[in-house]
Amino acid sequence: MDKYGIIGFPLGHSFSRGFFTEKFAREGIDAQYLNFEIPDVAMLKDVLRDNPELRGLNVTLPHKQAVIPLLDELSDEAREIGAVNVIKCTMYDGRWTLKGFNSDIIGFTESIKPLLQPHHKKALVLGTGGASRAICVGLNSLGIEWTYVTRSPREGMFAYSDLTPEVMAEYTVIVNCTPVGMFPKVDAAPAIPYEHLTPKHLLFDCVYNPEDTLFLKRGREQGATTKNGLEMLHLQAVASWRFWNE
Repeated sequence: MDKYGIIGFPLGHSFSRGFFTEKFAREGIDAQYLNFEIPDVAMLKDVLRDNPELRGLNVTLPHKQAVIPLLDELSDEAREIGAVNVIKCTMYDGRWTLKGFNSDIIGFTESIKPLLQPHHKKALVLGTGGASRAICVGLNSLGIEWTYVTRSPREGMFAYSDLTPEVMAEYTVIVNCTPVGMFPKVDAAPAIPYEHLTPKHLLFDCVYNPEDTLFLKRGREQGATTKNGLEMLHLQAVASWRFWNE
């Protein structure tokens, strides 16, 4: 039986096992999906040794960047983003070959694209962590200029205090790449000036738990279009399966 799985630490929040277990049952695929909770990415060698039937892995925090030196090959997107969240595992003649991919860009662009209007030319990207890099590459591919927003002022970025009415009018796409508002701290929201949002704004939250964050609620109160990260997550999973079986 083929095996697939996810490496990360911790994995209590992971959505992938449920998604793929349901997919295998629904489509009659003779495979199983396992959680490999490893605090140190060096333990990947143990996972591979103990599971020779592995065909693919998802990668989540904190290993998306640390796993790269352990791989034999990277896709162009994974190299540009500098992070891997999918690994294709191929055993040949007793030796593993590991190729890293990044499905974040696919999930994001395919999820936000149907909502984009001609006036959506510039985006504010809230947060500068690992998730934001893939979002920025995705925005580039969609022809949307972007600027980071961070708590501490840095060159070429906005601080939250820089978000004047004029800036908010110019940047009509806002993507939250921070964990602010994620369960269990559902009463929090990124500190943007929501009063300057309009029906021309599009708010995209990479958070999917809860499905309706305070960030999105406050945007809708001003007439903005909103979307959470749940479809993005599903599209990432679909892309993973494609990478593993291409």
